[in-house]
Amino acid sequence: MTTNGIATTEGDHGGAPATDRRDPFAIAESIAATLAVSAAARDEAGGTPKEEREQLRRSGLLRLVIPKELGGWGASWAETMRVVRILSRADSAVGHVFGFHHLLLATARLFGQKEQWVELFADTARNDWFWGNALNPLDTRTTITARDRQGTARGGSGDGHWVINGTKSFCSGALDSDRLIVSALPVGGGRLVVAAIPTQRQGIHLRDDWDCMGQRQTDSGSADFIDVAVSQGEILDTPGPLGSTFASLRPCIAQLVLANVYLGIAEGAVAEARRYTREQTRPWSRSGVAKSTEDPYLLLRYGKLVVALQGAELVTDRAATIFDEAWNQGDALTARARGECSLAIAAAKVSTTEVGLEITTRMFDVMGARATSGKARLDRFWRNLRTHTLHDPVDYKLRDIGNFVLNDELPVPSFYS
Repeated sequence: MTTNGIATTEGDHGGAPATDRRDPFAIAESIAATLAVSAAARDEAGGTPKEEREQLRRSGLLRLVIPKELGGWGASWAETMRVVRILSRADSAVGHVFGFHHLLLATARLFGQKEQWVELFADTARNDWFWGNALNPLDTRTTITARDRQGTARGGSGDGHWVINGTKSFCSGALDSDRLIVSALPVGGGRLVVAAIPTQRQGIHLRDDWDCMGQRQTDSGSADFIDVAVSQGEILDTPGPLGSTFASLRPCIAQLVLANVYLGIAEGAVAEARRYTREQTRPWSRSGVAKSTEDPYLLLRYGKLVVALQGAELVTDRAATIFDEAWNQGDALTARARGECSLAIAAAKVSTTEVGLEITTRMFDVMGARATSGKARLDRFWRNLRTHTLHDPVDYKLRDIGNFVLNDELPVPSFYS
């Protein structure tokens, strides 16, 4: 357990070199150390972590899961999730957008044709693109319509391009991104359409209206789409959203990112509490000890926190290993293996949610009353976790696990399971 924490196109960043391709964890630890210095102040300010995102661009870590033959580092998902966790210990907002960047790259791989994702991966590696999210399947306010060459709206696809109109909420990482994954519903009905498009395309208006109590720098505000043109080649429709067993791994990646963000928050909270207790907490007047680090009740509480945290770490690492095994099977992945992978990740999501909420609440018991100072903003660990753990209810994860244990029924793939 760690307690310390191709051609130039729209949005080209010029292919900034990585600082060190050999050890992504050392790079992540270095960035996390920088993030920690300003985390409290940026939490208070909100807005876009522009410089922090530039650090990630310069680091080369945005290429982490891209295969080496396409210019990436060829990392496993377990390795990538470890980086998400390292960043989240210091700043869970940056960890979130970094994790979602890789989720969105995977969306192109899972939903699109090979020639589509190969080109997108190579361009991302060459230009250090940051991917943002505008795929919110529960938000049905965005529609897509086919238009012919004269600009007349039509009900189906054809020779013309498509046009997206409407609004999306919870667009994490969209501000300051280079590419977006966006979803929309066809006018007149049909299955969800997902496309990969440049963020700077005409008609896309990203709003700086994210104002939740936590995760304040995830840029998770709304986006307006006004007659945004989309070519047929930008639509990811083979196999499309959840269109095959392999494609249905996308929600597993999303849930695994969330579990690692939660775990990173919990690890960061324990590390911060430890520092505060050692440096600032005064021994209770009736404790009979000279230093707070000798108080038997504080020692007991730290023991409980660490035991719970180690359990969550083991469950989450196991889930990442099982996911890599599923990912490596590609189109040979069976429904059974996919379902068991989903259940392993569900267990990690439940564990990190429950343990994280306990730790980010109980950390004040081992620090004392002065730790509640508004200037310290140590409540950010709880606020970030409480905001993020409401993404989707863990009760449904527990129901799926119980249904498998008693009835041997696997969860039905959806965008949240």
